[in-house]
Amino acid sequence: MRVAMYYNNKDIRLEEMPVPEIGPGELLIKIIASGICGSDLMEWYRIHKAPLVLGHEIAGMVEKIGDGVTQYRKGDRVSASHHVPCNNCHYCLNGHHTVCDMLRKTKFYPGGFAEYVLLPAINVDRGVYTLPDEVSYEDGSFVEPLACVFRGQRLAGLKPGSSVLVIGSGISGLLHIQLAQALGAGRIVATDINEFRLDAAKRAGANYTINALDYSTELLRDINDGRLADLVIICTGAATAINQGLESVERGGTILFFAATDKGVTIPISFNDLLFRNEVTLMSSYAGNRADHMTALDLIRSKRVRVKELITHRLDLEETELGFKLVAEGKNSIKVIIEPQK
Repeated sequence: MRVAMYYNNKDIRLEEMPVPEIGPGELLIKIIASGICGSDLMEWYRIHKAPLVLGHEIAGMVEKIGDGVTQYRKGDRVSASHHVPCNNCHYCLNGHHTVCDMLRKTKFYPGGFAEYVLLPAINVDRGVYTLPDEVSYEDGSFVEPLACVFRGQRLAGLKPGSSVLVIGSGISGLLHIQLAQALGAGRIVATDINEFRLDAAKRAGANYTINALDYSTELLRDINDGRLADLVIICTGAATAINQGLESVERGGTILFFAATDKGVTIPISFNDLLFRNEVTLMSSYAGNRADHMTALDLIRSKRVRVKELITHRLDLEETELGFKLVAEGKNSIKVIIEPQK
């Protein structure tokens, strides 16, 4: 089968490798759509593992079924989680499935930028989601990223009527905007340095958009009835953006960190002013559990989150390197989907 083999962000080669052999309890999935995630471009994190096949935002068709699998049939349309929890450990039992040791060890093989992917038995058991007829394959590839977004807002306790500031209007930021609107947020403000993405933020449901180079807390107060934001969602790892977020949260509010920084970045904070005196909550969120994925799928099915309009590029498998370039530059791209069967 053909795969897009990752060596670094600027060197991704179309190569051949054997179709994975299926074992008991496993599924072989024919990949129809696989989204490029911003985390795929974290070269500092990936490079020591290269060469490898990336891609975890997948949707496809069941091609082969291992012995003992009874709940799926050849031809079923599915999305799947690349990481799944044990559901039994201290972390899972306390609602922190996404820091489970098992979740950090599990994955499918070889990766979504390939013609076929093998789902291990544990993934089949707790990480496969059947796509309704009204959900296309490319829409199905959004189940995983939207599950991550939903978990973040769920943990952050977004309340109807709350003001929301989304810093960074890439794909994660746009999903956060759409979800916040769907969940009844009040005023939604979005920032970015890219006017193309700010226009996308308006279409996604932001009430106000501000170029990050012109942003100030005074401007936020002017458009938010004199207050800062109840919920700040930081969707970029840029230190300047993080500092803007730390300055932009209202008393009693929450800051959700939703993007990794470069390796080794530290951010100083004013403990007394930000935390002790103002009761601000700082939190992060990573990945999503099965319930988050099922909710994400329903949000997509009902079109309460309109993922299709976020796709700017659909590329062949051999164009994966171009896809990485488009995502890295971010000039006129939002979501890039790789279609291995083209």
